[in-house]
Parts: sequence; structure tokens; C-alpha cells
Amino acid sequence: MFVAIIVIIIIIVIILASCIKIVPQANAFVVERLGAYQGTWEVGLHLKMPFIDRVAKRVLLKEQVVDFAPQPVITKDNVTMRIDTVVFFQITDPKLYAYGVENPIMAIENLTATTLRNIIGDLELDETLTSRETINTKMRASLDIATDPWGIKVNRVELKNIIPPDAIQDAMEKQMKAERERREAILRAEGEKKSTILVAEGKKESAILDAEAEKQAAILRAQAKREATVQEAQGQAEAIRNIQQANADGLRYLKDAEPDAAVLQIKSLEAFAKAADGKATKIIIPSEIQGIAGLAKSVVEVVADPAEAGLQDCTGIDSKSIGSKKQ
Repeated sequence: MFVAIIVIIIIIVIILASCIKIVPQANAFVVERLGAYQGTWEVGLHLKMPFIDRVAKRVLLKEQVVDFAPQPVITKDNVTMRIDTVVFFQITDPKLYAYGVENPIMAIENLTATTLRNIIGDLELDETLTSRETINTKMRASLDIATDPWGIKVNRVELKNIIPPDAIQDAMEKQMKAERERREAILRAEGEKKSTILVAEGKKESAILDAEAEKQAAILRAQAKREATVQEAQGQAEAIRNIQQANADGLRYLKDAEPDAAVLQIKSLEAFAKAADGKATKIIIPSEIQGIAGLAKSVVEVVADPAEAGLQDCTGIDSKSIGSKKQ
């Protein structure tokens, strides 16, 4: 009797435990009572009636990603290619998801393939390869409308890969190679052009610098020549001043000495002798020297030593020899 009571208690505990349900985060439970839809349990603790209530479907409310196999499609210009797609969807209504369609993932895959064929059929090959964003937008809008009765919201659709035929791939690779070569030629030409411009600018700058250097050198040479000329002129002026000063000093000394007429006549004769030693072909004899004979006599009287009579050879000779000196 005691054992039977314990068994009954254990069974009751198990039944009560099975009636307690905890719904985790980002999940929802679809509950049926006697086979009919009873309600949708959200996150938290829930109790169900034993034996008559059951959890019909556990629904994940997170965003899900489904990658479908490549689907063969034909473009408007009759080119067959294969395209695989990736669909991002999220369950928004667990009741519709549980009772709207038998196999939602398969339904989405078939719907995606049908929509893709319809969209690609209106595009040519080049448009298909360059209009991925347009195709993605159109497919998302079409799938979202179609899956709304199933409690599913399609957030994004991406064309994962577009695989054209081998011949088209070869032609595209050749075209891309030609385009790369063309761009390379353009870049090379632009580089050569820039290099030529830089070389020309360098030569121009060098010519400008050379001209500037030559200009500075010419200015310096002119300044040096001018300074040399000034220095030379100053030197000559200084020499002339010195000579004139010496002559002035000589005259002043001579004036201070108060020479007599005989000395003055001798100095005149010396000056005339220096003039006669020049290269002039004609000599004009001043009137003051016409009495040179008397001057010579006076000199003889002054000089006591006969050996000094050679003064006549140094100071001058008689009028006849003077007259014949330059003949």
C-alpha cells in the first residue's frame, strides 16, 4: 500500500512537471488543445493542461540564412547561366508559419528559383552581370510579398555567384585582359608624359639657374672691373697729386732759396736740354735763352775746376750744336 502511494505521487509529480514549460529567448511555442490551435506562447514560464494541451511547433524567431544551390536561368539573349542565391528571412508570425505551408524552406527555395527566372528572363547577359543590386531588390520585394501569408519576412536576397557558360567566360576574360592592357597603356603613356614634362621643367629650371648665374657673374665682373678702374684712376690721381705736390714743393723750395739770375738761366738751359732729348722734329727756342753764350761764360767763371767744364756737355752745347741736334 505504501509503495503504491509513492508510485502515485511520483506519477503526479511527473505529470505536473510536464505541464510546466519555459519558452527561451527568441523562441515561440505554438500550442494546440485537442488538436486545435490554442495559442502562441512567448518568452517565459507557461502551464498547459495535462493530456489535452500539447506544443505543436517550436518556432525560432531569429533571422535565418538559407543558401540555395545554383539554379539554371536563361537571359533575354538566350544565354544559359547558373545563379546561386542566399536568402535572409525571419519568422514574424509563428501561427502562420506553423499552419501556412507544409515545408516553408522548400517553398522559399522554389519561390526563389521561379522569381529569379522571371527577373533574369527580362535582362540580357551584360545587364545581368552589372545589375546585381537591381536583381536583389526585385527578388526581395517579390519574395517578401509571396511569403507574407506564411508568417515569413524576407529581409535580404543576395546573388552569391553568377556562373556563365565556359565560352562566355573565355570571352569575358579576353575582354577583361584587353581592358587591363588598354588601361596599362594609358597609364604608361601618362607616366611618360609626366616624365617628359618633369624633364622639360628640369631643363627649364636649369637654364634659368644658368642664366641667373651668368647674370650674377657678369654683374660681379662688371663690379670688379669698375672697382679696378676706380682704383687705377685713384692711383693715377694720387700719383699726379704726388708729382704736382713734389713740383710745388720744389718750386717752393726754389722760391725760398731766392736764386739769382744765373741759376735761373741754368735751370732754363736744363729744361731746354731735356726737351731737346725728345723725339720732336722741331724745337722752338724761347727768347730767354738767346743769351746762352753769356750764360756759358758765367758758368765757366763759376766753376773753378777745369774738370767740371764737362758741364757744357750735360747742360747743353752752343747754339750751333743745338740747332743741328734734330737734323
